[in-house]
Parts: sequence; C-alpha cells; structure tokens
Amino acid sequence: MCGLCGTFGAADHWTDGLSQAGALSASAERRRRASVANEALGYYGLKLTEWSNRFTLTGRTGKSAVVDQFGAIWAEAERLTGRACDPLDPRMIEAMEARHRSGDRG
Repeated sequence: MCGLCGTFGAADHWTDGLSQAGALSASAERRRRASVANEALGYYGLKLTEWSNRFTLTGRTGKSAVVDQFGAIWAEAERLTGRACDPLDPRMIEAMEARHRSGDRG
C-alpha cells in the first residue's frame, strides 16, 4: 500500500474528484466505488459498504472499522485481517480475472 494516501489525514481523497461531472450523487459515487473495491477486498475476506458519507469495512469474523476516506481502506484492511493486503498482489488479480472469466462477479 502506498503510504501517501494516509498522509493527508482528513483531506479529501484524490478519487473524490473522479466522478463523471455530476452523473452520480456523491453518495451513489461512494457506493459505486465500494462495489468496485469489493472485488479486490473479497479476496481478503472483507466487504466494504457506504453509509452516511463514510465507508464501513467488515471482515468474516464480524470485526469492522469505519473509514472516513477511500485512501484509508487498505490500512484498515491490513489491521482487520492482521496481514498484508496488497491491491496489486498478482494472486489476487489472477483470482479476480478467473471470476470474471467464469462470469462470477461477486
């Protein structure tokens, strides 16, 4: 994980400016982002949901964490799982590609 994302504290995350010029509400855009992130987080047994301008990250055991900004998700993922969670892990990417080839997106 790149430590730069967490360096800016409560500042907005750079992805907040990526929505398509008002195509989605801010809340809908966060839900869309959570849905995309869940493809990778599922590999680590985690699920991300959006609620009230925040994200909630939940593990298989029921442990959860409230995450204020998108950039803090991977640090919380590592804290909840107790292991390194790399969104660029080749094994995770391979598992995601295999799910897409089989038509299973969840």
